[in-house]
Amino acid sequence: MDKNVLSPGKLLDASGSLVQSGYAFYQAKEYDRGDIRASKLRIKEWDYYCFADEEYAVALTVADNSYMSLASASVLDFKRFGYLTKSKIGAFPRGKLKLPSACEKGDTSFVKGGVKIEFSCDADGKRKLCCEYKKYLGKDGFECEIELEKPVGDNITIATPFDKPKQFYYNTKINCLRGKGRFRLGEFTHEFANGMGVLDWGRGVWPYRNVWYWSSLSAEIDGKAFGLNLGYGFGNPSGTENVIFFDGKAHKLNNVTFDIPYTKNEYDYLKPWKVCDDEDRLNLMFYPMIDRKDRMNAVVLSTDQHQVFGRFYGKAVLDDGTTIDVDGKTGFAERVVNKW
Repeated sequence: MDKNVLSPGKLLDASGSLVQSGYAFYQAKEYDRGDIRASKLRIKEWDYYCFADEEYAVALTVADNSYMSLASASVLDFKRFGYLTKSKIGAFPRGKLKLPSACEKGDTSFVKGGVKIEFSCDADGKRKLCCEYKKYLGKDGFECEIELEKPVGDNITIATPFDKPKQFYYNTKINCLRGKGRFRLGEFTHEFANGMGVLDWGRGVWPYRNVWYWSSLSAEIDGKAFGLNLGYGFGNPSGTENVIFFDGKAHKLNNVTFDIPYTKNEYDYLKPWKVCDDEDRLNLMFYPMIDRKDRMNAVVLSTDQHQVFGRFYGKAVLDDGTTIDVDGKTGFAERVVNKW
């Protein structure tokens, strides 16, 4: 067996260090915020969902970053290449949001100042995402309700150390979440047709400065669920999170790179990217439509986030050598730089 495959058990030892680093196709390790022995202000916890069809996407985040809570709702319009994002911030939650300790059970809730975001997961594994934002665009409110079916098949879970022994990132991505729902913005309502979503479930103790690259795709090819989770740039991984999903099964990749156009000393996120691996199993072109960006510089704290939505074209090769043709499937790829 691959020594980098996580075995069941506790995530952290008595000193607050990772018992084991690596990856698994299910959430093998048991996370408990109370086991952390690092500064409580360095703990980062979040649940992020993105649900989309070919016309629109909704992205919802609830995060407890210890010194700051965050509830964010985004609407993306793939027909007009536009987006809206609104966020509500709170001070020093320090775990008071009580985000779930596992990805397949527990509820998440944020209620503050006219904003309510709730994620629930019932005993059958079905999920419901609800959001109410009383003043989202001027006086116009936003609300959405999305129901997700029970996940089928593998996910990708990683336990990644950083340079300091008590810093780590424990993360699960669940792709190809089928569902249905709607959102309303002012007088406009959209019913999702044949939608799919992804969950990004993250818990950890992060260093002050970091950069990450992440790409996600959830679609249907030849009547079967097809997904990609690609990520790198952070920590000292002993097993990558790079995976092709097809018909519920995970097909592991080694290293990947995002070739983002770079001119005049800056990235040009809206020009086509190349996304490839080091074993010639992934060869994609990514054609951007929307750069959902967020930039903040408050001296001590700063972020430069570019989550770019677009369409993927190319090939992906499964473990048995089968080639999957990817022809214009919608997903996203991002580069994020933080001082937090």
